[in-house]
Amino acid sequence: MAKTAWLEREKRKQKTVSKYAKLRAELKANGDHVGLSLLPRDASPTRLTNRCRVSGRRRAFMRRFQMSRLTFREMALAGLIPGVTKSSW
Repeated sequence: MAKTAWLEREKRKQKTVSKYAKLRAELKANGDHVGLSLLPRDASPTRLTNRCRVSGRRRAFMRRFQMSRLTFREMALAGLIPGVTKSSW
């Protein structure tokens, strides 16, 4: 499980991105690069990272299931993800 501080930091970044989204779009449309540079650093959506919904892990993230590969494997083998079966050929 990820440390609580990391998870809280990601939530704070998400809040900042949504707060400045409209202003960023206007500044980008006008080509005002100076105005963009004056915004907070965390206002950029590229600062966000994908994290597993279950464990909070950052690496090996699977977008389709919104979880890390380790959590996905555990849940799939336990039969908790509908439509996912172990492959055999």
